[in-house]
Amino acid sequence: MKKILKRTFWGLGIFLVLVALVVGGFVVKLKAQITVVETGIVAPGIFAVKNTYVNMYLMKDSDTYIAFDAGNDVEAVANELKVLNINPDKVTALFLTHSDGDHVGGLKLFKNATVYLSRDEEPLITEKFKRKMGRFNQINTKIYTLLDDQQTVLIGNLKVTGISTPGHTPGSMSFLVNNKFLFVGDAFGVENGKIIKPNAFFTEDMETAVKSFEKIKNLPEAESIFTGHTGISLDYKNAVKNSNIRN
Repeated sequence: MKKILKRTFWGLGIFLVLVALVVGGFVVKLKAQITVVETGIVAPGIFAVKNTYVNMYLMKDSDTYIAFDAGNDVEAVANELKVLNINPDKVTALFLTHSDGDHVGGLKLFKNATVYLSRDEEPLITEKFKRKMGRFNQINTKIYTLLDDQQTVLIGNLKVTGISTPGHTPGSMSFLVNNKFLFVGDAFGVENGKIIKPNAFFTEDMETAVKSFEKIKNLPEAESIFTGHTGISLDYKNAVKNSNIRN
């Protein structure tokens, strides 16, 4: 009996070590793929807000702002906004690229903002569609406005066009502001100045994600790309031209 128990414990120990090695390797690989931008001005009138391993962005319009995503943690976002001397009450609109927790965590901080998200993303937050690993997504508001592909919203001097770019999630949406500034969330990444595929582990449908690239690769006036986890490119044309997203 003692030998059986000993062998069982040894087997369990080996199994746990192997699991730890696999998880550790995954974490190391994941960290290598993440390049968040430090909190600050990243382009005229555009601010990056760093929240651990993810970025959200703000665009200034006169004395107000619009936001793209809401970060991972409300307290961390609040602290970073203090660094920028930006009052979250001045954010009048918040566009969600998708509904994963690390992009909606600070949502309740922006109490004066109208929240926008893709119509195709709504099933994830109404428990009609489960994300990977069998979980539903949640957002901290029941009041939001749904957008269709190519729908445009005018907010002050800013024209925001939603471009449906599914794959990472079924309703992932990129947002093109004034035809120049493209916010893609996790729909795509940027690496060494070129657009790349989204992270495979967290992406629902990579084939669809690759097809979505066709929708954002020919924007004639676009200048910059802003991602959730892999930084930015201020050279849209070369980022598209040098893309290896099909590889």
